[in-house]
This record gives sequence, structure tokens and C-alpha cells, in this order.
Amino acid sequence: MATKVVDKLTVAASPPADGGVLPLTFFDVPWIFTGPVERVFLYTYPHAVEHLAAHLLPSLASSLSAALHRFYPLLGRVRPCSSGGGGGGYEFCSTGGDADRVELTVAESGDDFEELAGGGPMDVGRLYSLVPRLPRPEEGSSELAAVQVTVFPGKGLAVGVSIHHVACDDSSFMHFVKTWAANCRVASGGDVDAVPPPPPPFLDRGVVADPDGLAAKTLDQMRQLANSGPPPPPPSGPPPKLFMASFTLTRDSIDKLKQRVTASGGGGVHCSAFTVACAYAWTCLARVDATSAARERAHLLFSVECRRRLTPPVPQEYLGNCLRPCFVEVDTAGLLGSGADGVVTAAVAIGAAIRGLDDGVLDGADGWFQKIVSLMPHRPMSIGGSPRYGVYDTDFGLGRPAKVELLSIDKTPGTVSMAEARDGHGGIEIGVALPEADMARFSSCFADGLKQL
Repeated sequence: MATKVVDKLTVAASPPADGGVLPLTFFDVPWIFTGPVERVFLYTYPHAVEHLAAHLLPSLASSLSAALHRFYPLLGRVRPCSSGGGGGGYEFCSTGGDADRVELTVAESGDDFEELAGGGPMDVGRLYSLVPRLPRPEEGSSELAAVQVTVFPGKGLAVGVSIHHVACDDSSFMHFVKTWAANCRVASGGDVDAVPPPPPPFLDRGVVADPDGLAAKTLDQMRQLANSGPPPPPPSGPPPKLFMASFTLTRDSIDKLKQRVTASGGGGVHCSAFTVACAYAWTCLARVDATSAARERAHLLFSVECRRRLTPPVPQEYLGNCLRPCFVEVDTAGLLGSGADGVVTAAVAIGAAIRGLDDGVLDGADGWFQKIVSLMPHRPMSIGGSPRYGVYDTDFGLGRPAKVELLSIDKTPGTVSMAEARDGHGGIEIGVALPEADMARFSSCFADGLKQL
């Protein structure tokens, strides 16, 4: 099962990128001291590592180089700036030329590819061997991106990507990966006109205005929190081993959930597929959590895409973070209600929170960070990813992925991932990371709930 490193390459932009300094926006600042978004794409690949090195690897490297020319900020670092700057005292910096590089790790694994691609419960450590680690920060400066290609001889191939969240959100993450994949597909002999490559990224950070100094205010709040003393100690004993698994809501199940919400008086709320999928996952997690019943209120936290909601709108291709938190709160008793009652309670509250954004997507922005911090003791459920990003459309010339995993959800307890279902029939795939016993209870709750629809 061991994964061994075969080679390490460093890839520069080609043609060389101009480089330069870019400011952080107030959307970026909250992510400075977090970590990377880590995702792995698993493909059927019936070849040995020697075949990879001779045939596919050159295309992967050259196409990554071409993608980095367009997405050149990912080549650099985030660092403190002496002038203070518009990003609360931090900036992105890349030197240009071929000095800035992204590490491409080539590895070989003896693990069971079919099992890893099957979506069933597995130790998250097995998946983490397939994504690269970003180096530790040096003097407050952090690298932003790394990639890894792992071959399972005669079985499959994994493409792991790690990008620091301060550099971009999941929309930009997938824009970069799909650009790399499209370049590789063409470099490998694919038809350039069959699937058009994504448009280039939009790099002008001036489109995100900050007249109220939100970037500096947020960083001040973060420093005040750091100066207030260490966080509470973790529970005694070793942390539980986490397992990751995926569960699918089919299009039919989603439609039945929406009908149930509408029939129960929720017809006036924003009742999308995302709404009911969040609601269903939230009720299952609440029922698995043995401490839920002891809390009067239950909380959900998810990010909302702001590019089209800002005035004026920001181009969808904007490279960076453009998310705001959305807060949902319900009575725990209602969330734990029998049958589909809990799903209705959750869906109505989620839909109302989304509709409330119509009053102003940036309303209360100066209090977002403090509110998130205040919710942490209440163990909110949170969401990573989105069905809108089309992760299963990522084709490096190998066809559709057999499986895509968002590994970084395991960093925050109660976080689930969402993606479009891999069969392409309009369902939603929900990923969870839980201790083994909780995973068994979640699986049972998920399946039992669907039987009652």
C-alpha cells in the first residue's frame, strides 16, 4: 500500500510570466493563516510508471507550464508587506521569468486503486498520500501551489492538487485545474475543438472595492484573537482516525425532497437542489452527533459565491477568493424531527438565508469573522465544494475521472463536501469524513431516510 516518490520536478511558466505584486482583497484575508484546498482526481490508467514517464508526463508538465503562464500568481508566495498595503499588510509576490516554480511530484502506489475510486469508507491517510504537501511558511511567507501525479501500475492514475486557500476559492481552483487539463488533453493529441478550453483568468484585483477597509479590519480581528491566548486544549487522548466516504442523492431523490419541502409549507423559500442536499446532509450529521440533543440550537455555515452578486458584478473568471459566509440557525429539536420533518426545517431555514442575501451580499461584512469564531464552540456543519464546479468534467486526455475527493474537509469537524454526481444524471455527491463508528451511523441514517421518501 506504500506510496513512493519516483521523481520531483519544478515547473515554471512557459512562456515566462511577467510576475509582480498583487494586493490581497478583504475576501482573501480571512484565509491567510489557514491551509490549502486539497483535491485528488482518480482516473483509469492501465499502464506502468515507465509508460507514464515516457508518454503522459511530458504532456502533464508542459501543459502545467502553459497553465501557470496564465495563472502566474499561483507561482509566487503570500508574504507580509512593509508598506501596509491594501490587503491588511499582506501581498502576493512573484518574481517573473523562470525563477518562480511549482513542484510536480511523481509517485508510484501499491494501494488498491479500485477501492480508492469506489467511494466507500476508507482511512483518509490513504488518500493523503496522493496529494502534495505545501512547504511550511518561512518568515510569514507561504508558497501557494503544488501538484502530484501518482500511478497505480496497470490500474489507475491520481492527480493531486494543493492550492493555499488565500490564493483562490474553489471556483478559481477548478478554473486552474480545468485549464491545465484542457492543455494536457491537446498536448496528448486530443481534438482542440472537441471541448473548448476555459477562458483565461481575470487578474485585476481592482474590481473588488474595499472603501470601508474591511481587509485591515479583518486582519486586526484575527490578531486580537491570536493575542487573547491559546485556544482550548483538544480532548485528551489521541485524535480519532477519520474515514472518508461519498453518498449520492440521485435526481429522483432530490426531486422528492423538494416536493416534500414544498408540500410542508416551504413553497415560498429558495428550494434548489443545493438547498435540499445541504438540509439532508445536515439532518444526518445531527443525528449521528451524540452531543446534538444537548444543544438548543443547531448551526450551519456555508460559503456563497459573490462574483455575480456584487455591484458591479465581478467576472466569473476572476482569480482569487470571492466568497461570503452564510449563517443558518434552527432549533435542534426541529432538525432532529422524525421522518423528513428535520429536512423540511433545515431546508426552509437554508432557503430563507439564501434569499436574505438579496438585501445586500456584503451586509454585515465587518462582523463575519467574529461571528464565525463565535460559532466554533457550537460545532456548526459547514460545506466545501459545490455541484456547480463540474469536477467530473476534468479530462486530462484520460476521460472522466472515476472519482474525485475533496480531502481538505477533514481539517474542520462537521464539514461535508458537495459535487455533481459522477454518473452525470443530475444528482449530488456528498462527501463526509468521520470516525469509523460515526461513519457507519451516518451511512445507515442516509440510506434509511431515502427509503422514507
